[in-house]
Amino acid sequence: MLRIVTYNVHKCRGLDRRVRPARIASVLRELDADIIALQEVLSVGGAAREMDQARFIAEELGYDYCLGENRRLAGGAYGNVILSRLPWRHVHNYDITWRGRERRGCLRVDIETGGASAGQLIHLFNVHLGTAYIERRHQARQLVGDKILGSAELTGARIILGDFNEWTKGLATRLLTEHLESADVRTHLRSPRTYPGALPLVHLDHIYYDPALELRQLTLHKSLTALVASDHLPLVADFRLRR
Repeated sequence: MLRIVTYNVHKCRGLDRRVRPARIASVLRELDADIIALQEVLSVGGAAREMDQARFIAEELGYDYCLGENRRLAGGAYGNVILSRLPWRHVHNYDITWRGRERRGCLRVDIETGGASAGQLIHLFNVHLGTAYIERRHQARQLVGDKILGSAELTGARIILGDFNEWTKGLATRLLTEHLESADVRTHLRSPRTYPGALPLVHLDHIYYDPALELRQLTLHKSLTALVASDHLPLVADFRLRR
């Protein structure tokens, strides 16, 4: 079994407006995941240890990590992060920015699986799409194009996950479901709404995956700490890799 999590940590600023990376690490420790995709991470080097959020969370949990920097913010790197306790072979951050909008990226990591499926490769793509309708349409076309998800160099199963900023079935949803399976929250969860965490109104966090993977369980983690730590909640998927 392979447990994968996507979680927008909102710069580790909780609903109490306090920036607490240790609180985010505590939430993730509850999940015992193999791979974790984080969005909205701010890492300022050379300051207090907690200011370098990516490194701090990884060290607290004992994971390896990589940061896909999309822009500079408050003197640090701001973007998406992947944490893994499985080894990886390749890391690449794709620029999916649209015409003068905030810089956005898609962080890819090629991860080697363990256990019964040892030696097989998973291509994990961590994204945070834009807030504008036209922007997301452009980004969706980039994602399914031959440079990212459609690349000929991909040999293993693909998973793309993150905060898609799409609460209706827009172009991103339609294009991705033409190429991949969707972890449909309506099938697995009591409510199709996941954001904001304490009082969910819409569904922004999504997971899409190749048929080579079997989704065994999908949960929204709602511990007391998670309900305060960020405005999103962790979306947790348990997969089995078919041979």
